[in-house]
Amino acid sequence: MQASRDRDPLPWCLAIGFAFLVVCLHRLGLPDKIYFDEVHYVKAARKLLQGLPANREHPMFAKEVIAASIALLGDRPWAWRIPSVLFGVLGLHAYGRFVWYVTLRRRATILAAILLATNFLWFAQSRIAMLDMVSAGLGMVALWQFAALIREPGRNPRLRLAACGIAMGLSLGAKWSIAPALALPGLTFLGLRLRANGWRVVGRKGAGPVPGISLAEAAFWLGLLPLALYWLTYLPGMFWTNRPIDPLGFVHHHQYMLKLQDSVKKLHPYRSVWYQWVINWRAIWYLYEFVDGAQRGILLIGNPFTMLAGLPALLWCLWIGIARRRWDALVFVVLYTATLMLWAVNGKPIQFYYHYLLPAAFLMACLALALDAIWSRADRWRWVAPAAMAVALGMFVYFYPIISAARLHHGKQSYAQWMWLKSWR
Repeated sequence: MQASRDRDPLPWCLAIGFAFLVVCLHRLGLPDKIYFDEVHYVKAARKLLQGLPANREHPMFAKEVIAASIALLGDRPWAWRIPSVLFGVLGLHAYGRFVWYVTLRRRATILAAILLATNFLWFAQSRIAMLDMVSAGLGMVALWQFAALIREPGRNPRLRLAACGIAMGLSLGAKWSIAPALALPGLTFLGLRLRANGWRVVGRKGAGPVPGISLAEAAFWLGLLPLALYWLTYLPGMFWTNRPIDPLGFVHHHQYMLKLQDSVKKLHPYRSVWYQWVINWRAIWYLYEFVDGAQRGILLIGNPFTMLAGLPALLWCLWIGIARRRWDALVFVVLYTATLMLWAVNGKPIQFYYHYLLPAAFLMACLALALDAIWSRADRWRWVAPAAMAVALGMFVYFYPIISAARLHHGKQSYAQWMWLKSWR
């Protein structure tokens, strides 16, 4: 692969991750009770510790992580939520490394990490005991390891393939919505092998994209290993005393899971659909009440600037990807489209804005590439890029009280300050 002219921004990725960790930990124990969808997953984790079945419609690994946290740290709010924080920080770091190995652009990587940390969605899901951040964080690790493998094929290839496969299996074992992104490594390996060697691809270890790794071996690391680990995440359920999971009836069990998911048809006040997510139209109130001695709120909405600015950036990435063969830009377009279209074609009757978590992450990479291109210009429009970053950070600071359970000083009507759209109410 072509060597980078930019310096590796690893120190920046670490610094951004540390800052994000500090901000996430602030007021993590508020509210001092279960809120929003924690009602499903914290209670399920408690039942897992008792060897009882619960929340059968979703995979088990994220609930097992929450249960382990409760067992180690006690049954208290910050213990329920600390796994999401840790996987959110891990995922943010992995995302930065993924962007770096795909683009080899130092500034674009730094911008992408900052944009993800401040796009509201990543922050909110990193502070609530749900399944999303365990899945998304590990999914980003898988993409990082695979991108590093392709960029540096001679450096620890089997270790990186193993790390990618392990992260894939556990990520899928937390939540299925990561599946379209996890298909990318295997398809990319196959595509690069076909491009380099035609149809003579099986068993040739000296062939690209990773010399020494045959297609059969890659299929093991990127296919069989993740599936085996995914199967193992269900192991505790195989020992339930009440209707245990049949280890040989895995297909039937998944049919049952899908049936349970499709059975939820009661309309929810915060339901939305994919095209509303794209334009940041429908918010979700995770919390808004007098709790822990003050009026507090946790609003799930996207950063009003970056979510919309990312859309023309997405189209720009599509254009330069096709017209100028910028494969790095196309990677993020493909990931955005695949993870979003999953919900467009999904038959699940009730969907929510938090399902936009992964598409929004890849959208931030598109915006970072566009801003990096503007920043590199030697004309009067160069100022637009730093100004855009200032607006993005400013939006995060301005909305921080209403997305972080801060004390609101104007009673029940405090929320009106941030309600720019009627659909956010």
